[in-house]
Amino acid sequence: MDSPTGIRECLSDLMGLAPSGFAIALHIKFTTPTYLFQTYPKPWIDYYSHNGLVMRDPTVIWGFDNVGVIRWQELANEDTAGIIPEASKYGMKFGFTYSLERSKSRSLTSFTSPVNDFTDQQIVDICAIVDKMHDSTLSLTALSAETRAELKRMSIIFTHP
Repeated sequence: MDSPTGIRECLSDLMGLAPSGFAIALHIKFTTPTYLFQTYPKPWIDYYSHNGLVMRDPTVIWGFDNVGVIRWQELANEDTAGIIPEASKYGMKFGFTYSLERSKSRSLTSFTSPVNDFTDQQIVDICAIVDKMHDSTLSLTALSAETRAELKRMSIIFTHP
């Protein structure tokens, strides 16, 4: 899957699996991802950005310190800024975070649902798609200039609906 079409298909599948949105930060260097895809509600993205919540977000903190999966409800005691309850006001009532590191590259993702918590199988399925995205974009030199440019465009489109 070294084409924008493959990534677009993955993102489309994930939109169906995470009905109230997701954030996918692929290949984070220091604190900046190479690609960022977000489908959270725009009012939430605006609120989150305006209030500078990224460095206090327990999902982000956990994702930088760990690899694996954690449900948002398990982070309640770490959420001193009240970010998770605030997110629920925007329709993101249930969520989980998946952080992975392979080939010295870290990707950090979160997925949300408005009504039901994710089943274990849904989490496995979503993580498998993220793994494909991470692996297929791992080596920028293996991607053509056209593919890299299209992925950047897609990142902007998904991040700024």
